Amino acid sequence: MKVRIKFSKEGPVKFIGHLDIMRYFQKAIRRADIDIAYSMGFNPHQIMSFASPLSVGHESSGEYFDIELNSMTDTEDIKNRLNEVMTDGIKIIKVAALDEGEGNAMASVAAADYLVRFSDKVTLPDDFKEKLTDYYEQEHIYVTKKTKKSEKEIDLKEGIYKLQVREDGVFMQLDAGSGSNLKPGFVLEHFFETIGVELPEFPFRIRRLETYRKTKKGKLMPLIS
Repeated sequence: MKVRIKFSKEGPVKFIGHLDIMRYFQKAIRRADIDIAYSMGFNPHQIMSFASPLSVGHESSGEYFDIELNSMTDTEDIKNRLNEVMTDGIKIIKVAALDEGEGNAMASVAAADYLVRFSDKVTLPDDFKEKLTDYYEQEHIYVTKKTKKSEKEIDLKEGIYKLQVREDGVFMQLDAGSGSNLKPGFVLEHFFETIGVELPEFPFRIRRLETYRKTKKGKLMPLIS
């Protein structure tokens, strides 16, 4: 049987990378005495699948991973056991049993919500809200995206599902699929470049609010409904 676990990551642990978070949860599951299933072979490992990795330095209230179990009592018990052994900054929000045949967390990710705040070193133009709104309302936003092997022109507008300037920062809902993942920092860096504003080092404070899957009807739903 498979369960999906939703957790938050905030405070100093935001500087811990994805691989170390995976190792942390492997140890935490053993400490919590969760009856997790292991792979077969000479080097058995816990059967675990994380959703979209979170960039180092970002906080989140919508992280997910799946585990396969040999046995379980109930989802609330798993949540409580894990929270008893969690370190400061990581909290289990919800645990849900998955239906048979449900895709794993990584393959299911389609989109994500982000809230971006600015560091004190960033000087925003007086008409920042109007300029960012005009930027988003363009029919196309072409940019050259560089990878390790090549570079290609993409249309950012295709991957920006929502963008709003709020009192507490800039909200964005972005494409987060495995082949088309769009990062909020990349979007804002391109915006500031187009209006001629030079950014300082580490200009953004980014929080992932939620991670979504796409239903058969094309609707976005949280990875745990």
